[in-house]
Amino acid sequence: MKHIYPDFAYSDAPRADCWWDQTCDLPDRTALNGDQTCDVAIIGGGFTGISAALHLAEAGVRVAVLESRYVGWGASGRNGGFCCLGGGMLENAALEKQVGRAGRDQWRQAELASIGLVEGLIERLNLEVDRHSDGETQLAHRPRDLEEMRRRVGFYAESYGVTARLTEKADLEAEGMQGGFHGALTVPVGFGLNPRKYIKGLAAAAEAAGATIYHDSPVTGIHRQANGFRVQTATGTVTADKVIVATNGYSSEDLPAWFAARYMPTQSSVIVSRPMTEGELDAQGWTSRQASYDTRHLLHYFRLMPDNRMLFGVRGGLMATPDSEARALRRARSDFEAMFPAWRDVETPFGWSGMVCLARNRMPFVGEVPQEKGMFASMCYHGNGVAMASYCGALLGDLVQGKTPQQIYPDIVKRPLVKFELGRLRRAIMPFAYAGFALADR
Repeated sequence: MKHIYPDFAYSDAPRADCWWDQTCDLPDRTALNGDQTCDVAIIGGGFTGISAALHLAEAGVRVAVLESRYVGWGASGRNGGFCCLGGGMLENAALEKQVGRAGRDQWRQAELASIGLVEGLIERLNLEVDRHSDGETQLAHRPRDLEEMRRRVGFYAESYGVTARLTEKADLEAEGMQGGFHGALTVPVGFGLNPRKYIKGLAAAAEAAGATIYHDSPVTGIHRQANGFRVQTATGTVTADKVIVATNGYSSEDLPAWFAARYMPTQSSVIVSRPMTEGELDAQGWTSRQASYDTRHLLHYFRLMPDNRMLFGVRGGLMATPDSEARALRRARSDFEAMFPAWRDVETPFGWSGMVCLARNRMPFVGEVPQEKGMFASMCYHGNGVAMASYCGALLGDLVQGKTPQQIYPDIVKRPLVKFELGRLRRAIMPFAYAGFALADR
């Protein structure tokens, strides 16, 4: 396996103090042992892979999921739990230039549909996921960002058909959002959830429908055969008619070889506080349960969870060593204290990091891998994978069966990923990009 980060990034160490792991247990699942056959082999036990497994199994397809560690070990079990609009990074003008107005509208409606799909799964499967937040709120970290928000009200109406609500700086206190901001824009779509409880529930439902999930089964090779594929692990093989690769930011350059240089993993770090008292919340003036983020390019994302713990995340980690991990968490803590000074003495005993996955063409890819008939993939959700990865897994469930997808399948995500400059050395690009973002955020 060819990874572009040091081994530390793919070890258990970066997630050792993940709060979500304390909230529910996962069932033990055995590793693949010996030779098995199925209709579809899925590599990766995150939102994409498990959603695909669930939808395929419910359609009567024999499915085997091969997960290198355990369900939700990667980004799906260590993200901020924001089920929200997003997944791509192109604005409307760029979308229209590439796929026209109809293609632009397809993508925007797919964003809405992705949240609806998660809501539908939670309701249909009766999942308890600690849901909260009435949509998502963006907060202006500079006065001029509020002026941009005024214009964005029209963007949300035109793009999604929803009415975004603007909050002036003077009204933030009344809404329980005192964090030194200059205004806010709330979009009434999306919510916060516990991602570990969500992925646990999806996996249980997939198994109940007939899927088999193997833990501790890292794939070492995918070999084409006359009638499909042989997927190799250290302790066995799965022979399947079709293969789905659902490894996203934890992908390898050579599984399959087409992936090489077509995705960019970059780190995001999260800290979680101890539960706070009502007095502590009032002292800061932050009592809102809204899933929130600020207007920085290297954004902060945060939400007060149902048990009065504050989750606080930061973008921007570029290395993957014990020292760089410690620095990233120190920076998260420093930013937390700067934004919420009344909580400087509130402990944040949980802190971890994980990989966000970016594409050079700034949009996800969902479909058959070029030049690999029968092999499918979905990846690059740009830090918004709770909804979009779940949705893309459902799309893959139809595509591998040769069905017209029941969900909107936007033209923009059918386009193959293009390569980043510098190939395996592409991480060298990121310090320059992040330095530019940091300057722009001032």
